Amino acid sequence: MALAALLLFGTFGVLTLLGVPIAFAIGLSAAVSFLLFMGFDQSMFIVAQQMASGLDSFTLLAIPFFILAGNIMNRGGIALRLISFAKVLGGRLPGSLAHCNVLANMMFGSISGSAVAAAAAVGGVMAPLQKKEGYDPAFSAAVNIASSPTGLLIPPSTTFIVYSLITGGTSIAALFVAGYVPGILMGLGLMVVAGIIAKKRGYPVAPRSTWKEVLRVTADAILPLSLVLIVMGGIIFGIFTATEASAIAVVYTLFLALVWYREIGLKDVPAIILESAVTTAIVLLMIGASIGMSRVMAFGDIPFALSDALLGLSDNPIVILLAINIALLIVGTFMDMTPALLIFTPIFMPVVQDLGMDPVHFGVMMTLNLCIGICTPPVGSALFIGCSVGNTSIGSVIRPLLPFYAVLFVLLMLVTFVPEISLALPQLLLGYK
Repeated sequence: MALAALLLFGTFGVLTLLGVPIAFAIGLSAAVSFLLFMGFDQSMFIVAQQMASGLDSFTLLAIPFFILAGNIMNRGGIALRLISFAKVLGGRLPGSLAHCNVLANMMFGSISGSAVAAAAAVGGVMAPLQKKEGYDPAFSAAVNIASSPTGLLIPPSTTFIVYSLITGGTSIAALFVAGYVPGILMGLGLMVVAGIIAKKRGYPVAPRSTWKEVLRVTADAILPLSLVLIVMGGIIFGIFTATEASAIAVVYTLFLALVWYREIGLKDVPAIILESAVTTAIVLLMIGASIGMSRVMAFGDIPFALSDALLGLSDNPIVILLAINIALLIVGTFMDMTPALLIFTPIFMPVVQDLGMDPVHFGVMMTLNLCIGICTPPVGSALFIGCSVGNTSIGSVIRPLLPFYAVLFVLLMLVTFVPEISLALPQLLLGYK
């Protein structure tokens, strides 16, 4: 068992350091580890079989549909309308454009389900506006980077769908609803920090909007925002499943972009579908390879061995949860969210189950933890995109990001040790127990 764990994670680490794409590194390390238990032909066959059977899931259909809906929104002019609405909401606060950036990321990220898409779409619009108003480009980029993952907590979120699959059927509806309060608290916490810094530096407050402008901008944003109500309302009231909701999201966003706003034409649709197919292929390949790795870990009892080791550290649940959070924060600095979720959920799930932690609570905690990871160097995807659209370097943005990291860490501790933050809403709306 110890040799299997060493071979599995050692091979994965070496391949990752050599620059092998993460999905291939996961699959190859799983195949190599199986050689400890059986022959070459059997090892290759089992890994391939696990990858194929693991992807044969109705639930996973939600991922390509939500990715497609997000891409349609990104190309359909919806980001601009949400940014205009965010300006109205945050217009009279100190550093109003920074607050607008956070609010727009919360709204667009929740609809698109992608931190990278939010950072690119919102940051690309906000960076020139903030520079024109005298904002420090590094500060503007830091606000955009730190707030872009809020949409991974505020549903609909493909991250929660993947987590549900890994854990063997944790309620997607409960996960979706559980993400609202932490996601909103995340956005509000970032706004507080941004407001304090903006006031200290004397960044301008936006001019007061007229009632006519407010009504026009609000009316323009109602239809995109109503998608969340349609998707979540249907899931909560049992009208359709999360997978069916994702298909409805595609039809609805296509109607908005093609018919209502007319920002794209039929000729643009094939390119959007192709872009979504490429993204889906990358995500599903990682999921399939990670399922093969999970099979190796289960075959060698690796999760339970690591669970025993963690539980042997201390009898205090606080110490164990702190250790898990620190491990995930470290993992998040060099691994993207999806593979980290796929690899480490099976490892830590037995530990938190022994502690009596609810799987929905753990899913929210783990997602929030890994959200911090995609904002941190050296491989944070949101960090790279945010610096790119903000025309600034990673080195210059790290220092402005530090106070935002601090508030995110405080929120992580609250979510970890106050279960009601995650569970109160599912219990109230869904009767979750």
